[in-house]
Amino acid sequence: MNTSFLKKLGVNKIHSGAFDGSWRKTKGQLHSVISPVNGKEVGKVRMATPADYAAISKKAHATFLKWRELPAPQRGEYVRQIGNAFRDNKELLGKLVTLEAGKIVQEGLGEAQECIDIADFAVGLSRQLYGLTIQSERDQHHMREMWQPLGNVGIITAFNFPIAVWAWNSMLALVCGDSCIWKPSLKTPLTAIAMTNIAAKVLGKEWAPLVSCVIGPDDTVGSALLDDPNVPLVSATGSTRMGRIVGPRVAQRFGRSLLELGGNNAIIVMDDCDLDLAVRAIVFGAVGTAGQRCTTTRRVLAHKKVIDKLQARLVKAYKTCKIGNPFDAKTLVGPLIDQGSTKAFSDAVAAAKAQGGKVVQGGKRARVAPAVQGGAYVQPTIVRCPKTLPICKEETFAPILYLIPIRSLEEAIALNNDVPQGLSSAIFTNDVRAAERFTSSVGSDCGIANVNIGTSGAEIGGAFGGEKETGGGRESGSDSWKAYMRRQTQTINWGTSLPLAQGITFG
Repeated sequence: MNTSFLKKLGVNKIHSGAFDGSWRKTKGQLHSVISPVNGKEVGKVRMATPADYAAISKKAHATFLKWRELPAPQRGEYVRQIGNAFRDNKELLGKLVTLEAGKIVQEGLGEAQECIDIADFAVGLSRQLYGLTIQSERDQHHMREMWQPLGNVGIITAFNFPIAVWAWNSMLALVCGDSCIWKPSLKTPLTAIAMTNIAAKVLGKEWAPLVSCVIGPDDTVGSALLDDPNVPLVSATGSTRMGRIVGPRVAQRFGRSLLELGGNNAIIVMDDCDLDLAVRAIVFGAVGTAGQRCTTTRRVLAHKKVIDKLQARLVKAYKTCKIGNPFDAKTLVGPLIDQGSTKAFSDAVAAAKAQGGKVVQGGKRARVAPAVQGGAYVQPTIVRCPKTLPICKEETFAPILYLIPIRSLEEAIALNNDVPQGLSSAIFTNDVRAAERFTSSVGSDCGIANVNIGTSGAEIGGAFGGEKETGGGRESGSDSWKAYMRRQTQTINWGTSLPLAQGITFG
């Protein structure tokens, strides 16, 4: 597999794992980067140590102290230029995502486009960091709320979106006046190196430490980040297990955490829906990224009047999905990230069958061309379940879809909500009352609730995140910028007397 394009992105065969304005000479262990496409090594990273992290944090904080004084629109101008640099490198970045994360070509390009889009969003936001004016109860006073830069923002990302999630966080953090310290997944460090190189080149020597990067083990470098008092916010994307570590650890030092964790997303299919739309959404949601999105469709709650017809159409559609080399433009399903994920897939299928489910499509490892046989390829799988099984409440990062019958909208909403996670949800119906009930306060308990569109493919303009074990954090659009700033209430006395609050007379 040709990896010569890595040089164009500034990625060396053996690369340092710590950036604080320039790539440091690290002394950590040598880490092999394995491509899920064929299971072969594509590079090595000399990982960072806790000492490297300490130096990076110090430099990022010192740069923040100067950066926060720039007017937000000036900060936005830098972000605009970073977005343009992403545009110039879109093809290469998409290719790197495919190489390192195993996404099909179009998905790799789509992720690179998300980085461009959030940069555009952040540029506009740089002129809209609005506060409030408040009427004071005291004569010749006025009150206001101002939003101030926060400081170093720690960003922990997962393998499945190796560049987009960093961009969601960092582009907003930069216009808000913060610096960033990125700890990427050890499964996808090369994409982090490439993105850091692009952004740092735009920022120049003075501001490059704003996009610091540290690549290292969770128990050393990761722990240093979580315990760092100079990091007031840690934004972490990953598993619920990881969130249980990050949240309490950061809270112990009274830091903030923004958690975007697991999902167990359901689509409700009512008997009056447009089945053409539903099938298209389900297949994309369940099969896209080989089932490795946090918004992947994992459960379909289908009305008993249409479930058999829906199953037949899904099975037919699944059989047309080409599995194999993600660099092949005809491929729709690439590999899982590694062999450990393959085992998790097999274990989940076995558990579903043992609990009463019936595999109606897939369920096995996939046969692929010899050139990519070292990759972790599996068949997209549909399991027909008589009811919600225990395995249906677990998130398996693989293309397994549980098809469950329902008899009413109320039952469907109850089953949608009857899982520990609360990220994305959807309903397919032509009944406006059903749609409105699903999206009302008594409907879906998820952070995302869609009507006649699937669970996957959220736009950057809306705040992204979910409830319960999904963590409660919100990234990307809407007013999620407030997570990267601190709110300050200010009272201004423009008179010549000092009336005391609550009418108190003192002295």
